[in-house]
Amino acid sequence: MSSVDLKLSGGRVHLPSGPVSCDIGVSDGRIVALGSVGDAGETLDCTGLDILPGVIDSQVHFREPGLEHKEDLESGSRAAVLGGVTAVFEMPNTNPNTDSEAAIADKLARAKGRMWCDHAFYVGATADNAEILGELERLPGTAGVKIFMGASTGNLLVAEDRELARVLASGHRRVAVHCEDEARMNARADARVPGDPSSHPVWRDDESAILATRRILKLAREARRRVHVLHVTTPAELELLAQHKDVATCEVTPQHLTLAGEAAYPELGSYAQMNPPIRSAAHRDGLWHWLNQGVPDVLGSDHAPHTREEKAQPYPKSPSGMPGVQTLLPLMLNHVAEGRLTLQRLIDLTSAGPQRIFGLVRKGRIAAGYDADFTVVDLKAKWTIEESWLASRCGWSPFTGMALTGRPVGTIIRGNRVMWQGELANAAQGAPVSFESVAFG
Repeated sequence: MSSVDLKLSGGRVHLPSGPVSCDIGVSDGRIVALGSVGDAGETLDCTGLDILPGVIDSQVHFREPGLEHKEDLESGSRAAVLGGVTAVFEMPNTNPNTDSEAAIADKLARAKGRMWCDHAFYVGATADNAEILGELERLPGTAGVKIFMGASTGNLLVAEDRELARVLASGHRRVAVHCEDEARMNARADARVPGDPSSHPVWRDDESAILATRRILKLAREARRRVHVLHVTTPAELELLAQHKDVATCEVTPQHLTLAGEAAYPELGSYAQMNPPIRSAAHRDGLWHWLNQGVPDVLGSDHAPHTREEKAQPYPKSPSGMPGVQTLLPLMLNHVAEGRLTLQRLIDLTSAGPQRIFGLVRKGRIAAGYDADFTVVDLKAKWTIEESWLASRCGWSPFTGMALTGRPVGTIIRGNRVMWQGELANAAQGAPVSFESVAFG
């Protein structure tokens, strides 16, 4: 074939059919050839490296507008691409909330020329906008609707079944849901022990999560509306969700697959505090059981940074949330190295899975005609997470000092080499993601 813009050569390429040794040819931001590629404007030597479909993180909180002292769209997306992430879905609990057409337009305008990765923004469900959510979910650059059934950072909350039914009745796309039961948590507020963040999972207990998940499944079935249950933390929820795959998909996070409360709270204190909580080692092992049964559809980082000063407040004044977009892939590559899951399953959770359940256009696989989004990794690299590597404005990670095997080497987005060997490109070139349901109704 004639010359291509970019050729990736020498790497092991992970196609839908499995890994092969071949060149990848890219022109005009899309994959045009797999196999032996001739002349190229630029050749990227990937010898000894694995080329994965671009990693998609479908749950991040980049805090802009209104909370930029914690993070903003530039710093959060910079952390993403340094961690090998090519696209993110950003959440609506900002200040003001992302709950209107104007708010979505504002975020898209803020992202232009500043976000390093491709992106889409969730619109937050409220009692006030329930009837127009079907219009809002179809706006370009919108990832869909997000429901908070339990209060977390921000003031987006839809807790009652009647209001949830109104939200589910408006629109057609899959709705993402934070499942914790607000009434149960309010009733159990006395379970919080001042100064003791290990009481966090006692307060926001298993039943608060399971009860909310049961409720949303019932309401989704009645409304004939697909839902996506975020950051599942209990094995019982995954067992339940396995029985409702016709109406529900679900997500787990690297934090809940890696940390266990018995060690995390004594070592990290409120830095281990998030919603839903880090639970016990038995919970973590149960999540792995169901992950290996194929139940979770995607991995999301639930990147939710707060400053050290905020986190240093005595529990329960300390806010819930931790950064994670930059460490999502490194943590999971280490789990691959230690035999907990296969690289093929990781690709399904971070690329093919998000494409399949959200209907992304030209994302999620390495195939001719798709966007040239690649996450290039060194599966054998041994390294330690250091604070100097972190790009999030909050400046910390619960995983600082952790020794890992497997590291992101390059992030290529629509044929643009955005990150290579820890160095960023000269300018941010992220663009809005397209969805089938928006493009074609």
